[in-house]
Amino acid sequence: MPHVDWNRRACARRGHETYAPDEPGLRAKLHTETPIGVAWRCLRCGDFVLGDAKGSGPAQEAPEVLRGRALRDVLILRFLAIERAARGVLILFVAYAIWRFSNAQDSVRRVFEEDLTLLKPLFNHYGYDIDNSPIVESIRKTFDYKHSTLVWVAVGLVVYAVIEIVEAVGLWMLKRWAEYLTVVATGMFLPLEVYELTEKVSYFKIGTLVLNIIAVLYIIVAKRLFGLRGGHEAFEAARREESLLEIEDATHAGPVRQPWQEHLSKQAGPPAAETV
Repeated sequence: MPHVDWNRRACARRGHETYAPDEPGLRAKLHTETPIGVAWRCLRCGDFVLGDAKGSGPAQEAPEVLRGRALRDVLILRFLAIERAARGVLILFVAYAIWRFSNAQDSVRRVFEEDLTLLKPLFNHYGYDIDNSPIVESIRKTFDYKHSTLVWVAVGLVVYAVIEIVEAVGLWMLKRWAEYLTVVATGMFLPLEVYELTEKVSYFKIGTLVLNIIAVLYIIVAKRLFGLRGGHEAFEAARREESLLEIEDATHAGPVRQPWQEHLSKQAGPPAAETV
């Protein structure tokens, strides 16, 4: 499986992130002079980019640029956000349909029975007993539900949809509270999904259950929720360790040689040893 460079992939889509820190030593490591002008090192992919830096100031005020695994986590969380948003919108439509149905049960029943009478000769011609059809029986049972019951079902679905949409917004904005909400809310419905599988198995139900289990486990482990693997402090520390500013500030190595320097060195002969 080919290796994915998440840093360069993000820079190709969003552009490079360069910053000129005030600290002289750190500034020197992120800055270089080239034959065609000044270049600054991208805080995400590490490549030197020609032109002035996008921002400048103290290192602690530099923009937070996600790198490596953090970028992969963003992609996964936003995929989950899209899935939650789509599910929330779909549930809202279902809730609206149930509410409309609750206010017109008698009319819908009359139309359904009239259409069924018209279609009965056609089904009989092909040998299908529509009167004893499980689908028809299930539809007829819905006509016997009380108006208040259907309204409460619609209200419950609206609440569920709102939770899903709130999850989606929070996950898209990379909020930690949304990760907790997703784990708790999804975990609460897992027993219900397992019970539904015992009633009737379908590929859709199996896929939904598997996706939810993977999502819960991934968020708990990767985001170190509930104190797992050191909790929030360990998660933030690991993310800071991947910051290019932190890496360069912690090392005493000299400026990184760039492709244009390597090209000139190859033309001039074997590269000279770099000064440490």
